[in-house]
Amino acid sequence: MLLSRIFFLTIFLTITFNSKAEIIEKINILGLDNVSRGTVLNYLAIETGDDISKDVLSKSYNSLRATELFSEIKLKFLEGTLSIEVVENPTIKYFDIKGYKEDAVLSEKIIDDIKKNFNLSTGQIYVEKNLNDLLLQLKNLYQSNAYFKSVITENSKIDDKNRIGIEILIDEKERSLIGSFKISGNNYYDNDDLIDLFGMGEADFFIVNYFTEHDHFDNMKFKAGLESLVNKYVSDGFLDVKILKSDVSLNKLSEKLDIDIHISEGNRYKVGNISFTGKKLNFTDKKLKEYLSVMPGDDFKRSKIINGIKLIERRYQNNGYAYVKVDSSVKKVSNNLLDIEISVEPNYLVYLSRIDITGNNRTQDNVIRRNILINEGGLYSIDEIEESIRKIKALGYFSKVEYDLKQRVSDKDKADLFITVEETKTGEFTIGLSHSNATGPSVNLGVSQSNILGTGNTLNATMSNSSAVKELSFYFKNPYFNNYGHSISYGFFDKTLDASNIDASSYTIDESGIVLGYGVPLSNNSDIFAETRFASVDLTCGDDLRTLYEVSDCSNNKDLDIPFSVVFKSSSLNDSFFPTSGSANSVSSSISLPLSDYKYFKFGASHKSYYPVLDKQTFKFSSRFNYGSGYGGENLPFFKRYYEGGASSIRGFDFNSIGAQYANGKPKGSELTLISSVGVGTPTDVIGLDNDNIRLIAFIDAGLVAEKAQNFNLNDFRSSAGLQLSWLTPIGPIGLYLAKPIVQKTNDSTESFSFDLGTTF
Repeated sequence: MLLSRIFFLTIFLTITFNSKAEIIEKINILGLDNVSRGTVLNYLAIETGDDISKDVLSKSYNSLRATELFSEIKLKFLEGTLSIEVVENPTIKYFDIKGYKEDAVLSEKIIDDIKKNFNLSTGQIYVEKNLNDLLLQLKNLYQSNAYFKSVITENSKIDDKNRIGIEILIDEKERSLIGSFKISGNNYYDNDDLIDLFGMGEADFFIVNYFTEHDHFDNMKFKAGLESLVNKYVSDGFLDVKILKSDVSLNKLSEKLDIDIHISEGNRYKVGNISFTGKKLNFTDKKLKEYLSVMPGDDFKRSKIINGIKLIERRYQNNGYAYVKVDSSVKKVSNNLLDIEISVEPNYLVYLSRIDITGNNRTQDNVIRRNILINEGGLYSIDEIEESIRKIKALGYFSKVEYDLKQRVSDKDKADLFITVEETKTGEFTIGLSHSNATGPSVNLGVSQSNILGTGNTLNATMSNSSAVKELSFYFKNPYFNNYGHSISYGFFDKTLDASNIDASSYTIDESGIVLGYGVPLSNNSDIFAETRFASVDLTCGDDLRTLYEVSDCSNNKDLDIPFSVVFKSSSLNDSFFPTSGSANSVSSSISLPLSDYKYFKFGASHKSYYPVLDKQTFKFSSRFNYGSGYGGENLPFFKRYYEGGASSIRGFDFNSIGAQYANGKPKGSELTLISSVGVGTPTDVIGLDNDNIRLIAFIDAGLVAEKAQNFNLNDFRSSAGLQLSWLTPIGPIGLYLAKPIVQKTNDSTESFSFDLGTTF
């Protein structure tokens, strides 16, 4: 430490007063080295020619002391001369902090900021208070990061040129972990529920704790947890809740931290009278109360009040009042009763003057505008705008769709709606050679585009030639065939499959024909679609398949297959690729028409739903059911059966491998399947990529597969669990899966890792 004289501020005033006032004739300043005479004079409250008094001398002294330039100040007045003697504070020669581990608590950047904030950089005037404040902050910083055993030592030295060198040595010791976490005084909530608010606590199982670091103390988390605890109580009507104690102390025996929080819950309030003020327009108090989901006499729930206010605001916004203000206030009328007053200010009706769309470099404006439910000049409606945005996202043409409403300065009752989209890959063109373990070498030429030339129309055309598959197909769909939003589709196909060249039973099938479809919208988020397929089928079975399957299906005759299908679809998903809320449902049925040589029918249903959980996580549930059979004494053709296993089914099992097998080990397929999945997805950063387009999903898949519907039983159950990484790339969505079967059969073929194109959450 410095010599005590350096830090001793003193004032010595010697003033002799005569019967008449004395005048300052001269000012002498002694002891200056780095500080200029003019600087001192600027801080004096007097100058030559002024009358001398104790008051002006005291003000001058205080002004000089406030500059923190001097360690000693003496003022002396004698015979018209004011003498000022000072001892300057030393100049900082160097300032070093040593002994710390980089990024444990301190870093070079933090230290540079500390020097600037406390004026302790080299060349600056040293002030003891700044150093003391710094040492206190360092101590608090280390304790807030649970380094309670850290030791901070300060050494300083002044040379003969009045320059000071300062060195701070930090012995960080080990970080203190949480040993115990106790909350007392709580009766309404369990301890575990309250401790969970802090995001830390006593150690988990040691393997889990290695990754979670649950027993690592964080002062910011601790303060946020205390605030969350109070908010939790207040939200449930405990308006008088208090935190009486919140101690964090180091246990000298265990050398771990003991956290002790004591609270007073206070009374729980109930709802008294509910009243509305302001311009309610055509809404009655009774109608507005319905949005609150709370009645007089109920326990006070702030979340219900807030949600109710949002519903009231939304109701006005759907009637054109875009800038409605709804506020609430509560008043205690007794020890356990609260009156609630809600004020409503609709302001004025707002009309959309202009709808501006940007970012659609490929997609034509009309493709987007035909999904907007509100017109330019129309009355503002939040539901119609948000549903329009949802419909635009559901097109699948854009990776991002956002909107902004801007009020016009000149006309307050008019606003412009700005919709910004970000195009994503909606198709691909392929040409070249490829090789697959399943189909062998292949020549490919194809176009797949769900938004051809930005028109919103779908075009799929394929030409493929390999030893196993030869295919030529064309399909076109116009989703807005007329002004009523009807859709029309048509196409043709010609495909030959030689199964002897792939890992399947020996058969060949030549199939060619046309397909015609027509769709009708039922509502903003649902439609029904009918399709007829006319196909000529030439099936030839190998000798091994003839002995394993019904002879009638291997007749070698040229057959006509004419299935008629009806599909109902509805969707309220808020995004096409990574939805976080809403559901999607479909029901389909198909039957071979009387002119067909095959007699069969199929029925299917599927459901997906998404729910936001925690902060940014999304819970997903999906399920689908498929059933097919023959009629008129016929069986379901073996090549029309359902096959399960793989990326779009139960992950962790090989593609199409689940279910009954022929004697040669090849899959038979099934007449009935029921597949379900649950998962939780979260945005994640991967090597610095945009996490808006990446999801990490933990999932569990399960299902039942029955060769014959009448033999459906739990013995056919399979399940798996794993992780999926979905990435919306510039060339389309891709999925990576790591899965392991939980329930499997002896002969099941499994696949732990797979890569799939076109897969989202």
